[in-house]
Amino acid sequence: MTLKTPLYDEHVAAGADFAETFGTLLPAHFGDFLAEYQAARKAVALFDTNFRACFSFSGPDARRYLNAILTSNLRDAQPGQGTQGLLLTAQGHILAEVETLIEADRILLLSPLEVRERTFTTLDKFIIMDDVLLEDKSDTTATLDLLGPLAASVIQQLTGVDILSLPVFGHVEAAVDSIPCRAVRHQFASQPAAMLVVGRENLTGLWHRLASAVRAAGGSVAGMQALNSLRLECGVPWFGYDFGDKNIPHDAGLENSHISYDKGCYTGQEIVERVRSRGHVQRRLAELKFHASTAPPVPSKLLFTGKEAASEVGQITSVGFSPVAGQPIGLGYLRREYAAIGTRLDASGIPAEVISPPLAD
Repeated sequence: MTLKTPLYDEHVAAGADFAETFGTLLPAHFGDFLAEYQAARKAVALFDTNFRACFSFSGPDARRYLNAILTSNLRDAQPGQGTQGLLLTAQGHILAEVETLIEADRILLLSPLEVRERTFTTLDKFIIMDDVLLEDKSDTTATLDLLGPLAASVIQQLTGVDILSLPVFGHVEAAVDSIPCRAVRHQFASQPAAMLVVGRENLTGLWHRLASAVRAAGGSVAGMQALNSLRLECGVPWFGYDFGDKNIPHDAGLENSHISYDKGCYTGQEIVERVRSRGHVQRRLAELKFHASTAPPVPSKLLFTGKEAASEVGQITSVGFSPVAGQPIGLGYLRREYAAIGTRLDASGIPAEVISPPLAD
């Protein structure tokens, strides 16, 4: 069953068109995709990001426990800091992409809402002798994200928080007017970004206050179509689209951004280290440009035509339109020997070319 954002009625009133993203019905756009995209590129854009589940860990063993099952280093993180990592199976396959926020008395873990039940079950089943209290806060917690060159100034204007003074994934308690929230520093394609974590009861009020401030700064509310184009231009893979439980971290190029190699043991480490010592994987996620007015369907086979008949060398995982390229682009897995920049391929009859992200504006 497709979930709906808790702001669904607000978006309907604003004339949004909807599409399912991360298993949740979210605004695709609010009438002008290109204007929303340009707001994120040139000013600031506000996104409804209520596709996240939220879990709370408390108790004296919470940090040690999470450090033993996630790929990120929670052992050395201090209150006010955060990490980005993965929850893996013992075989190294990716069950969820996770972000942790270390607070004084608990740790919040954010992960994709579409795998909420599986993630909760996995996180819970290893709590045996540990003094850890795990609570599912997904129904009472919400998130909104700001992206663009002016995102930090909007946050500072509203909350007094200098988000750029924090490390990436750093966070502080804040308030927008009288609405309490947690401001988290993000980074997206070298641009400032911020996530606000708020109680569900205050979500609507915070959305309207942020939307007003963003418009006053020359920005816009924006839908997932614009965010998809931006992340594809930067070569950023999405969980559930470009990687999931059939993949190991190295397939999607996450080995340098989502894994700590000096934190100690964790679930799936043996496979991660084995692949690391081998030096390469047989297939890699690659950026693609399609020489056509429309993108090929997902999934489409990627074919390479050599001296003999065309052979299948990969598959497309996600597509979108790039205003920078003026053409559709996408991501897809390719056999290592066909992933070189400039390699020409065929995707359902549409010419494709391997390119290098990010695409400059």
